[in-house]
Amino acid sequence: MSYRPKTKLGILGGGQLGRMLIQETINLDIDVHVLDPDSDAPCRDIAHAFTNGSFKDYETVLAFGLGMDVLTIEIEHVNVDALEELQNQGVKVYPQPNVIRLIQDKGAQKEFYAKHRIPTSDYRLIGENEVNHHTDFFPVFQKLRRGGYDGKGVQSLKSADDISKAFSEPSVLEKAVDLEKELSVIVARNASGEVKTFPTVELEFNPVANLVEFLFSPASVTEEVEKTAQEIARTIADKLEIVGLLAVELFLDKTGNVLVNEIAPRPHNSGHQSIEGNYTSQFMQHVRAILNISLGNTEIVKPSVMVNVLGEDGYSGVANYEGLEEILAMKGVNVHLYGKRFTKPFRKMGHVTVIAETMEEAKSTAKKVQQTLKVKA
Repeated sequence: MSYRPKTKLGILGGGQLGRMLIQETINLDIDVHVLDPDSDAPCRDIAHAFTNGSFKDYETVLAFGLGMDVLTIEIEHVNVDALEELQNQGVKVYPQPNVIRLIQDKGAQKEFYAKHRIPTSDYRLIGENEVNHHTDFFPVFQKLRRGGYDGKGVQSLKSADDISKAFSEPSVLEKAVDLEKELSVIVARNASGEVKTFPTVELEFNPVANLVEFLFSPASVTEEVEKTAQEIARTIADKLEIVGLLAVELFLDKTGNVLVNEIAPRPHNSGHQSIEGNYTSQFMQHVRAILNISLGNTEIVKPSVMVNVLGEDGYSGVANYEGLEEILAMKGVNVHLYGKRFTKPFRKMGHVTVIAETMEEAKSTAKKVQQTLKVKA
C-alpha cells in the first residue's frame, strides 16, 4: 500500500456527505474537487475546486473525472456510463461503476441478495401499472426501482384500498416485515481486499418524513444478532468486491431474523455518530478504502446518540437555528451544521452527536437537544 499527499480526489455530489469527507481529507493533505448541480452546495466554499454542473450528464462527468487520480461519489444517482469510460481510461473509480449500476436499481439489489442467499424480505418485481395485479401479496412496501432517495419513492400499501396512492412506475413490492428494530452496519473494503465493519447501530425513524430521527451506538441487540449483522455486511462487501464504504440497512423481525433492507455504496446517515463516537469515522474510513490505505480502528470510544437536525414543518426560507447556544453548552454535545442556506420541512440541515459514559445519559441529553434545537425561517 502507498499513499501520497496532494492526491486529486474528485467527488460527484457536493452535499453534506461530501462536506464531511472534505473535513477528513484536510488532515491528509488531499486536493478535493467537487461536481454538483447546486451552485450553493455545502461543499462549494471548502473544496479545492468546485464545478457547477450535473453529475447525471455524460459529458460533464467525463470532463470532470479525466483530471482526477481517484473519483468517488456521495450520491448514487450519477452517470454510470461516464464512470465506466473513465475507468477504461485509467481513472480509479471507487466504488466501481458496476456496483453503482446495481445499487441504482432496487430490483437488481433484491435479485443480487437472492442469488447469493443473503437474507431479505420476500418480494415481487412489477412493471408499469401492475400493482393492482398483486393485492394477494399485500401488505407491502412499494419501492420505485430507480430514483428513490431519503424516504422518497417508498409507499406503504396495506390493502387494496391503498391502490390509489401506489406508484405507476416499475417497482419492487416488499412483503411487510413484523418489525422489532431497524439496524445498520457500515462496512469498508479497500483495493487490497481488507475488510472492516463498524459495530451495529440502531435507528429510530420520524413517522411523517420516513427519515432517521435518532441513532443509537451501539445497538441494543443480542450477541447472536450482532454477529449475524456483521457477517451479512461482510458477505455483501466481499460478493460485490466493492472498494469503499458500504452502508447495509437491516431489519430485525420479532422472531429474531436479520434481513437486508437496502444498501448504499457511500458514507451514510447511519454512520454519522462515528465522527466522535468511534476511533475512526466513516468518512476517514471511506478515504482510507478508496486510497488503498490500511483501514482504521472501528471500535466505539463511548456510547453515542445521533440526532438528525431537520427543518421544522411549516417553515421554508433562509434557515434560522433556534436554541443553538443552549445545546452547545450541554456536556458531550457535538454539532454539525451542513451549510445549507435554505430550510424547508424535514430537510436535513445538520446532525448532533451526543457522547456519554452510558447510553441512558446519552439518550437523555439527545432528547433535550431535539426539544431545544429548531430550524425555522
